Amino acid sequence: MRSYSAVAHFVLRHQRSLLFLLLVLVAGGMFTALTLPVALFPSLSFPRIVVAVDAGNRDAAQMVRTITKPVEQALRSVPGVQSVASSTNRGSADLDLRFAWGTDMARAELQTAAAMNSVLPSLPPGTAFRVHRENPTRFPVIAYSLTSNSQSQTELRTLAQYTLAPLLSSIPGVRQVQIQGGALPEYHVLLEPERLKALNVTTQEVVTALNSGQGQHAIGHLQTPNRLELLLTDGRLRDAAEIGQVVIRHTAAGSVRVADVATVVHSTVPNYQRITADGKPAVLVMIKQQLGGNTVAIAHAVRASLQDNAKLIPPGVVLKKWYDQSTLIVDSAKSVRDAIVLGVLFAILILFLFLKNGRVTLVALLVVPAVLASTLILLKLFGLDFNIMTLGGMAAAVGLVIDDIIVMIEYLLHPKNTRRRPHLLHPLSEFTRPLVGSSTATIIIFAPLAFLDGVTGAFFKALSLTMASSLILSFLFTWLVVPILLNRLNIKPKPPTDKTVPQEGVMTRTYRRLLFRLLRTPLLLLPVIVGLAAIGWMSLSHIPTGFMPEMNEGGFVLDYQTRPGQSLTETNRELMQVEALIRAMPEVDTLTRRTGAQLGGGLTEANQGDMFIQLKSPDHQAEVMDRIATEIAHKVPGVTVQDMNQPMGDLIGDLAGSPRPVVIRLFGQSQQELQALAPKVAKAISGINGIKEVQNGLVIAGDTLEFHIDRNKAAVADITPGAIVQQMGTLLGGTVSTRLAEGEQVVGVRVITPTNLRATPQSLENMDLTNSAGQPVRVGDVGHFVSITGTPQITRYNQKPMVAVSARISGRGFGGTIADVKKALAQPGILPQGVYYELSGLYQQQQIAFHGLMLVFATATALVFLALLFLYERFAISLSIISAPLMAVAGVFFGLWVTGQTLNITSLMGLTMIIGIVTEVAVFYFFEVGRIRSGPWGDRLIEAGVRRLRPTIMTSLAAILTLLPLALGIGQGSAMQQPLAIAIISGMIVQIPLALLVMPTLYRLFLRKKYLAQV
Repeated sequence: MRSYSAVAHFVLRHQRSLLFLLLVLVAGGMFTALTLPVALFPSLSFPRIVVAVDAGNRDAAQMVRTITKPVEQALRSVPGVQSVASSTNRGSADLDLRFAWGTDMARAELQTAAAMNSVLPSLPPGTAFRVHRENPTRFPVIAYSLTSNSQSQTELRTLAQYTLAPLLSSIPGVRQVQIQGGALPEYHVLLEPERLKALNVTTQEVVTALNSGQGQHAIGHLQTPNRLELLLTDGRLRDAAEIGQVVIRHTAAGSVRVADVATVVHSTVPNYQRITADGKPAVLVMIKQQLGGNTVAIAHAVRASLQDNAKLIPPGVVLKKWYDQSTLIVDSAKSVRDAIVLGVLFAILILFLFLKNGRVTLVALLVVPAVLASTLILLKLFGLDFNIMTLGGMAAAVGLVIDDIIVMIEYLLHPKNTRRRPHLLHPLSEFTRPLVGSSTATIIIFAPLAFLDGVTGAFFKALSLTMASSLILSFLFTWLVVPILLNRLNIKPKPPTDKTVPQEGVMTRTYRRLLFRLLRTPLLLLPVIVGLAAIGWMSLSHIPTGFMPEMNEGGFVLDYQTRPGQSLTETNRELMQVEALIRAMPEVDTLTRRTGAQLGGGLTEANQGDMFIQLKSPDHQAEVMDRIATEIAHKVPGVTVQDMNQPMGDLIGDLAGSPRPVVIRLFGQSQQELQALAPKVAKAISGINGIKEVQNGLVIAGDTLEFHIDRNKAAVADITPGAIVQQMGTLLGGTVSTRLAEGEQVVGVRVITPTNLRATPQSLENMDLTNSAGQPVRVGDVGHFVSITGTPQITRYNQKPMVAVSARISGRGFGGTIADVKKALAQPGILPQGVYYELSGLYQQQQIAFHGLMLVFATATALVFLALLFLYERFAISLSIISAPLMAVAGVFFGLWVTGQTLNITSLMGLTMIIGIVTEVAVFYFFEVGRIRSGPWGDRLIEAGVRRLRPTIMTSLAAILTLLPLALGIGQGSAMQQPLAIAIISGMIVQIPLALLVMPTLYRLFLRKKYLAQV
């Protein structure tokens, strides 16, 4: 006690310096608030690397044999890799590498590239690869569309690429300005077969002539006595006329020029994508941020830069914003801010109603913002930023900060605590021990969260660090600053007199009688405990389970697919119908569409793509999504909706494994067997309640027209297979033979045949090739075309054939739905012998998260119990105290059930926090028990409860009202913390009877009478 008294004297002597330190911390926090980056989610380093391999035009089966399998074996040797998944299409393969959380991903990326370089010489010539890390900056932070009725798509693309992209790339924090859509300029040299034949000119001669000597080259230096000059040759072509005048061959009869055998036109690069905005062809400008960048600042700078440079947009061009992530962040931050303000006002109102003292209320009103401001300094030191988790942590911590302040104020101003005390600060000496114990119990529960990994750990480390920082500072401010402020404001407790000690009210008398009866007959507690356990178990069995709370972002991505092999023209026609019906909905603000491409930057088949639909308001977003899916299914049946996801939620799910809750990985010996089985499995689960948007995992490529070379006929015709491939490639796909400069652009010159000469298989067979003697050879004379129906993508997992059937869950929890999925797969005849499955997707991530959080819950409980043993060195007290929060768990489950929440990682976080919160109340109860030094043991327990009844109700009510705005889900972005707030409020509601009735009764059972005097 002497050391605690020394603390009181220290505070008394250093009041001014401590208050000045308070002002410095608050000022530092306010400055830090202006410099902290702002983002939607915490900065995450996902342990995922994707390798994209391009090998030209090869069928999928050949790709697997010659490229995918060797690459898989090479990548398995990368240190730390846990799994390798591959998907192989015609001419390309994507390999997905997963590492353990905490892996140095920069080093892993280099090691992956090194493994690819080591295997590259053994792969077919022309194979190229790209290695990149996946991270949350894959989606843009802000995006615009360029449309025009007067400007061409080429001009819009030029404007975006050479004017807007350089302008916006210079903004601090911008990683990339990605351009989608439009058309790239290109010159086409359209060969005319009859004129080629008449002049005896081969296709290769045209290509060689255009490539020979073109461009600008250094040939040496010219040195004179006074000067040194560089010598250059300039053979650059400047326009279509000069291209046409290039000499192919010179003979005695004259020169044969390009214009003699071809027509040169200004055209565009062949494009198999369609990009639109609000139903019009468009160019999309998407700004992506660097990892850890300030999203809000970047978006603001982009808007300001475009506004300041509005004159760069030509007349007739419409620049329109169609996505802005900062809006969601700002709205979420405002919602959390409003929740904090409302919560503090509610708590202050409770404090004023109970204490009826305006100056005391002012103390609480000063300390809460000071704690929050000081917390920002610690966030800066921990490398955190403003995001939905740190802001939510601060909002959730406000209730606990208020609780600490009220406990201290109520104790210091209680009339009984001033007896024989010469100064207000002196009661601080004996209150330090329980204050330290209660704060330790609340803070220590966050320690195990440091060992969480995965998405759960990445997200909730930010929240736990924020809350732990707030609570540590709350303890220091409550312990040191609150007494000083009370003293400086000359707030003193009234001396204990008969008038200042109120008569016991009905609640107190009822409580006294009830506790007396329980202490006298502890068996009366048995039905209470059994009933509470039954309620908890029943509630738990009815609570649906989920992964993370869904947050309405005000916009969503719609993934679609048309019939495999369908032409881009027909696909575009059907999608224009879809765009028209979506734009007709009054809730829709903007609509952008990508066909053959994705919002994240990836490429797809020409019959696939996505749309981003921005709503005018996030309200009723789920209803709008369901209505769009229904309208498309009924009015445009040729378009299949594969998925509808919110961009950020989808991104996190995709980076973590899969954005879909249900992913069934089918494994077997044969890829063909799995591809035949997948539709059967998809059909088996499609009828399960809650299962939506089932995908059988088969991505069908478009039809293939293969030309089978007859080597015998080719030999007779004196043409090699290699020459056939080369010449047909030029005739059909074209060969870029040279490039010329046009302003800032470099424009290619493509040698190709006119479209009408390569429109049908028959026209292809009638094309002429040139043999080694320079004689024409008809294509159909050296081979034949074979039509192959679209083949499915080949997928593998850890070097084994695999097909993944996936689905979404709607209107039902994960647990019950997955149980039904397992039952369906266990039915006889579903899975043949030798085929087995694994469950993946968000369900797998949920199970990993739940397992980790259950370990956190158990560890937190053990740590709190250990702290109680250190505080009291009595098992009876420690067991009595720890029983209260454990029984409060039933109240948490009941609260989640009646409010319709799911049991997800956020609500489990609140469940863990209840252990420390309820323990705090219990510690103060036993502090009062210890202060009563005389009287029968039953009277001491009852009197302690009577003393703590009013403060416990006051602090619990204040904390509950503080969290109420979060629990009500007011404002955008509040859904992430809503389950957490509901879980804490539910536990705090039941903590009053548990801590003041159940716990004393259990203590009566745990401790024999002869030890009571030692408490």
